[in-house]
Amino acid sequence: MSNQFDELTKSLAQSVTRRGALKKFGVGLAGLALACFGLAGRANANPKTCLPSGTYGCKNHGDCCSKKCVGGYEGFPKYCA
Repeated sequence: MSNQFDELTKSLAQSVTRRGALKKFGVGLAGLALACFGLAGRANANPKTCLPSGTYGCKNHGDCCSKKCVGGYEGFPKYCA
């Protein structure tokens, strides 16, 4: 265990050239960009398109898969028919 720690401290103590540092920085920046684009694409992969019949909370007919948003009177919320 202490041998691994010694190897780690030796590798951290070694100097790095500018070219090596810029290369590592570029690889890290590219990885960050790929991760950001990958997460954004995954978040939009399955968008919510419409509310199924019997679901409360529609505001207009376009919110429902059946295109029929009814109710909303006498204290009852609107729902998809």
